[in-house]
Parts: sequence; C-alpha cells; structure tokens
Amino acid sequence: MMDSHNTGAQAPEFDFILFGATGDLARRKLLPALFDAHAAGSLHPRGRIIALGSQPIEHEAYLAMLDAEVLPALAGNAAASAWQGFLDRIVYLQVDATVESGFDALAELVKARAAAVVVFYLATAPHLFVTICEQLARVGLTGQRSRIVLEKPLGHDLASSEAINAEVARHFAEDQIYRIDHYLGKESVQNLMAVRFGNVLFEPLWRREWVRDVQITIAEELGVERRGNFYDRIGALRDMVQNHLLQLLCMVAMEPPTSLSEDAIRDEKLKILKALKPIRTEEVAEKVVRGQYCRGAAGGDPVPGYSNEPGIAPDSRTETFVAIRAEIANWRWAGVPFYLRTGKRMQSRVAEIVIHFNDVPYSLFPRPLGAAPGNRLVITLQPEESIRLYFLTKQPGDTQALLPASLDLQLNSAAPRVRRIGAYERLLLDVIRGRLGLFVRRDEQAQAWRWVAPILKAWENTTAPPKLYTAGTWGPAASSALLSRDGLAWHEEM
Repeated sequence: MMDSHNTGAQAPEFDFILFGATGDLARRKLLPALFDAHAAGSLHPRGRIIALGSQPIEHEAYLAMLDAEVLPALAGNAAASAWQGFLDRIVYLQVDATVESGFDALAELVKARAAAVVVFYLATAPHLFVTICEQLARVGLTGQRSRIVLEKPLGHDLASSEAINAEVARHFAEDQIYRIDHYLGKESVQNLMAVRFGNVLFEPLWRREWVRDVQITIAEELGVERRGNFYDRIGALRDMVQNHLLQLLCMVAMEPPTSLSEDAIRDEKLKILKALKPIRTEEVAEKVVRGQYCRGAAGGDPVPGYSNEPGIAPDSRTETFVAIRAEIANWRWAGVPFYLRTGKRMQSRVAEIVIHFNDVPYSLFPRPLGAAPGNRLVITLQPEESIRLYFLTKQPGDTQALLPASLDLQLNSAAPRVRRIGAYERLLLDVIRGRLGLFVRRDEQAQAWRWVAPILKAWENTTAPPKLYTAGTWGPAASSALLSRDGLAWHEEM
C-alpha cells in the first residue's frame, strides 16, 4: 500500500507487454482498465501497450476486434473520444510462448525504444509462466527496469506454487514480481484500512472482547460459463479461498502496521496467515462445507447444473461452493469465529465483510426474541462499494421498542467530484509506478497454501461427493448448519 493514496501522479514512460492479449481477462478487465487510466491522463504519453497473442492475425485485425468487443463496454461519449488515442498506444505481435522466434521479435521491439519501465503481464495459463520467464531471460528482457505480473492461481498446491515461484525467481528478483489479487485494489478494501487505522472509534472494539463473529462472502450469480475445462481442474477452494478470501481475512484481522510501506503491511498479513489455526484432516468434515450447484434458475431463467456445463465431466466432484469456519490463534482474536464463504450460481452477486459486535450485556429495551445484535459493520465490495454501520434506535411513537437503523457511507457519492478508479486500474498503475504494497509476497502465498493443504488432502481421500445446492440459492443447507452450531446465522439470513 506504499504511497497508494498518491495516485494522481502520472506513470513513467513504459512498455506494457500483455501475454494472452486475445483472452477473456485481457478483453474484459485489463484493456478496459488501461483505457480508463489513459482517458484520465494517468499514463505517460509515450507509454506503449504491446499485445501478444498466439493467433496469426494482423495488427489492424486485432484493433478491429477491440473496436467490436471492448469499446461497446466502455462508458459513454467520453470513452469514444479517447478511444483512438488509446488504440494508437497498442502494437499487436504474434508470440507463441512455446516458440523462440516470437520472443526474439519482442526483444527487438522493446530494446529499440528502451522505455523506463517494462511490465510483463502474464494473463496466460500458469503452466506457461516458467517457459515465458525462461524465454524473456534468454533474450535479455529481465533486467532491473522489468517487472512481471503473475495471475492466479499460481499452482494447484504448495509444491507446485513453490516450484513456479522458484523458477520465476531465477530470472526476476522478488521486488520485480507482482502477484496480483484484484480484490486488494478495490476502493472499499482500501477504505477498510482507513476506517480501522485512521479513526479512534473502531480500534478499541476491534478485538475478541467486543466482536462476536466475522463473515466474509464472495458470491457469484454466474456459473463456470466458458471456463469449464479450466475450472474443473481448479475448483472454488483454489480459485477463491486460497487467495481472495484469505487476503480479505488478513486485511480485517491484521495488527496496525508501523507504516504504510509495502513490507510493513505484508509483514502483518503474514502474521495472521501464520496464526490461523490449522484445520486438521480429521476436522475438515466438521469445519468445511464443500458444495456443487445443480440445475436451478438465475435471473429468472433456467440454468443447468455444474455437471451439465460444457467441458465438465458428468461425474465431476469439483466444488463450486466452499464455506469454512476458521479461527485465529492470537490475543486479539482467540475464540472469535471467522466464516469464509464463496460460491458460483448463488442467489445474488455480492462480496462483503460483516463484523458482528457483541450484544449489550443486559437489554433495557424490548427486543424481538432471537433478534440479531444491533451493532454490525458491513463493508460491501460489490456490486456497489459501501460501508454501513448498523445500530439500534428507539421506534417512533408511544413505545420503548428498538428499531434497527444504519449509518451509510456510499463510496460513490462520498466524494462526488473525485473520479473513482477500478481495482485493476489501480493495480496496473501501481505496477508501472513500482508500488508493491497491494501485491502478494511469496511467503504470504506459501503460507496460504499451507493452510488449505489439509482441506485439499481430505477431499482427495474421501469418497463423499460435494453437497448439492440448487442454482440461485445461497448454497447447501450444511452452510447454514455450520453457523447454527454456534447459534449464529449468515448475514442475509438474519
């Protein structure tokens, strides 16, 4: 997070080299994010985007594809007026990661200009990471001005992740490696740090004495879409829990860092990952719910079950839903349950962090039987970013009954004259500017893999299939039971 508040400075001159430039991630997220930075004047005028793909298409054909598939998703007339200038930055080059000659042509193109910063973004399958790094080293493109961005999932377990990291580290120093987790770039996650450490109000309450439980949810309405072949080898635990959810947990639970420098923040996150109580293999059935969606409805339309999706084996046991009861073994959080949940084909698209505070020890006012605690902080990451504090107030009229109320901070309207920037835009600018604070360090990643390893092992050794849940619901009934054993419920069930 080092200097991430100072995002107004223009990025230095750069070459942004995008591997996988014809892929879904590049078209839906990366190129729109770079365009937004371009339209806002955040990119150096001589910044160049070198789009690499294995498809044998001409430069003009690639730009035509962007006209057809990227431009329509951008916002309004302002986008159209800036679009041509953005296209002028782009050079398309056919590079197959398994063919050396393409890298020779890339090196010639990059070295001809010698930009101040060279960014390599690997929006490719992880098994290509090592080959790409070897080829970049062979053609002399791994020097100090180079930075490399690695997309998740980095491996499928601790051993494979460490093997990839070790090979990448042969060619790039740790301060050149940017392991991206786009949730860390969201404005509301940044605001979580500000709320915690910029105000005296919450810090005395942010501990086991006052917090009853913490819930972190990332729910998606979509199914696997066109990613069936990829997703069936990964599953929700690797795709979402090992990275996004654990990173959000760290942001909630970490101790105040000594500064906003990159390593001060990442050191505190690592302490939380190390303090997570291991879930032993024999405890997995009790503390972890594994689910898979079956046919149901999404947006009012019928949708198939996971096993009937394209690219999915009919007998697949890959999980599309995970819920976990976790605990942190330190003085601040001992005994407080942290519930993590993620799933596809859920009832709605939402990502949120909910901190439930303890109830008052004795209530003077009438309250409905079984009512939820009055005080909770809800940090919504998507679809709209907001922070909402719930409390109780007196119901109007001739009564002493309490009424739930809330204080809302709608982040989109809190500073209406300040342009909001998306998570990918923030992170890509941070890469170009050399800011590592919002990226995952190698030891963080390794510790996260260590923590999920017993869960993976238990699932590999069991014959029990994932618990089915109907598409368009909040997941298997066992997910609610996970909390009800503690006398609790998910936020939306209260």
